Amino acid sequence: MDISDHHMTDAGIVRPDVHIEVHVKSQSTVKRSEVRTHVLSLLDRHSTVLGSYRWTEFDDEFLTKNVESVAVADLTGPKLVDLKAHNLCIHIFSLNDDSPSMLALEEEEELSAANHWLLPAAEFHGIWESLIYEEGIKTQLLDYVSTTIFFSDRNVDSNLIAWNRVVLLHGPPGTGKTSLCKGLAQKLSIRLSDRYAHSQFVEINSHSLFSKWFSESGKLVTKMFQKIQELIDDKDALVFVLIDEVESLTAARSAAQAGTEPSDAIRVVNAVLTQLDQIKRHPNVVILTTSNVTEKIDLAFVDRADIKQYIGPPSASAIFHIYLSCLEELMKRHIIYPRQQLLSLEELGTMDFMESDVTRLSLTLRNLAQRSEGLSGRALRKIPFLAHALYGKSSTMTVEVFLKAMERAVDKQRQEQASLVNCV
Repeated sequence: MDISDHHMTDAGIVRPDVHIEVHVKSQSTVKRSEVRTHVLSLLDRHSTVLGSYRWTEFDDEFLTKNVESVAVADLTGPKLVDLKAHNLCIHIFSLNDDSPSMLALEEEEELSAANHWLLPAAEFHGIWESLIYEEGIKTQLLDYVSTTIFFSDRNVDSNLIAWNRVVLLHGPPGTGKTSLCKGLAQKLSIRLSDRYAHSQFVEINSHSLFSKWFSESGKLVTKMFQKIQELIDDKDALVFVLIDEVESLTAARSAAQAGTEPSDAIRVVNAVLTQLDQIKRHPNVVILTTSNVTEKIDLAFVDRADIKQYIGPPSASAIFHIYLSCLEELMKRHIIYPRQQLLSLEELGTMDFMESDVTRLSLTLRNLAQRSEGLSGRALRKIPFLAHALYGKSSTMTVEVFLKAMERAVDKQRQEQASLVNCV
């Protein structure tokens, strides 16, 4: 398992890690060692890459037959990278196509405690790459979980150095917190595939948990965690547990203390906290939680979280990159045609954001991103669809025409938001 950020050569030269993710076709039966040999040969032939590069076509028959893609992962910016100057961490994986199963608690009743996926899941493929935040947020989360596994593997005494394996992502709705948890689990299931034979992902919706099961006291919660414990007991499995809307714990506890809910409610909350304390002791579990209402999170829970990461609405530069990825996709599908070169913010910066024939469309996109500040990530991803649906005069449009349609869609979103606020 490659945990450290740097490796030292025999000559004492520090070589930074670069992660190479190799997506093997699900029907392929070749040995991982063979795939690795062919990938190393590919990287030897193409050792200089621009940023996070991805190969989907190969001049190697073996790779064409067995591999979907080879990606240089998680490098930031459009800079040239010499792979020969780096320590290559090669992660080979194939996707699990199964739909999520339900963790049912009662045989005679269809009480679904949670959804359960085997990772890496086809359903989660591409989520991590599609989420664009301020630089550093995703890397920090990856590093945090990698360190928890590393410390556990080295048997660091958790009484001396405390960590709980609990991550809390909080912020307004629509900022991608749940998706980020799924993407993080997927990414780590790939990164740590040498360390763990397989990974599991269990999603608990605490909102439905508490609205549904008050009358059953804490017994069903205990049963649910017993099911999760069975997964954790397999030491070859890395288990991620996601609790969405964790503020529901607080709402339940407050209501119980105020006497507006039966005393049974507080037993449910306490059962969840007790069970969390029990499972977090295991080295192969990571607990991921989200909250839309930060000020309402139970302090007893907040104390358990090692990382409390705020996920806010995207900045103008993040919006620019979100829109850029959307436009690239539409050009790829010939919905925007002909294909035109759009520059990144870094490239615009090297030209001092001066307007010319080369920069005009990219500067229009930058202005649109600035006008879109305040919209959630969820709303931003809908803008290109709404632009085409509401203002597309033909099935195929030029970039220029499409950007004007997007502008109108953004204005419409803002008007709708304002009218909703006024109604409230």
